[in-house]
Amino acid sequence: MSVDENAIALSKDEVLSSILSPDQNRSRDEPAIAANISAQLSHMGLETWSISVIRRVRDAIGKIRPDRIIEIGGGIGHRSAWIFDLIEHDDWQPTRYDIVENGAKFGVIIHRLMTRYKAESWTKIVVGDLDSLIAETNAWNAASKSGIEVGDSPIQSQADVIIVDCNGENVAHQVEQMLPLLAKGGVLFTLEPLVPAGDIAEDDKAGMAVVEGFNSWINLIQST
Repeated sequence: MSVDENAIALSKDEVLSSILSPDQNRSRDEPAIAANISAQLSHMGLETWSISVIRRVRDAIGKIRPDRIIEIGGGIGHRSAWIFDLIEHDDWQPTRYDIVENGAKFGVIIHRLMTRYKAESWTKIVVGDLDSLIAETNAWNAASKSGIEVGDSPIQSQADVIIVDCNGENVAHQVEQMLPLLAKGGVLFTLEPLVPAGDIAEDDKAGMAVVEGFNSWINLIQST
């Protein structure tokens, strides 16, 4: 399922406000496995979304109970651990949960997390560059519509929940790629790119990437 059918008469803003509001019936503490992964992130010098943001996404997924989930940017599984814990605690499971990660080593770590939660039957870990995976998925969809048997789709279509986690300069591009895979009534979660601050020299490649990423985000929001 996606957004509750009873919410159809509500405005989009009202639905999103309800979905994104904290669930006071859930623990605010970080799940034990997620906490261990958080410590590993710190040791490895890696970053992820803040606990408050992940908790809000966890609460929203608990309300939606999506049948299909795609998570872009799985990292070493910190946010995935929150989602697995939610599913285990609530005693339900999606039909399919795709976790997409560019790094093969991180994919191995996520695989261990998946087996820890005994989620092998409904979780698919997809390792690779998102641009290439989207191209392969589009080709699969075209072949499937023509009646050709081509195996399993690299990334599933018609997902009820999509999570996009990437560098700020790539957010607009990756969100734009994933929107066609979002089911009607589905919800996509991401973080807005940082607003560029101060004067940025044209030869500052990192600074200009931030500016271009933010401008691309604004253009995407205005066009969708």
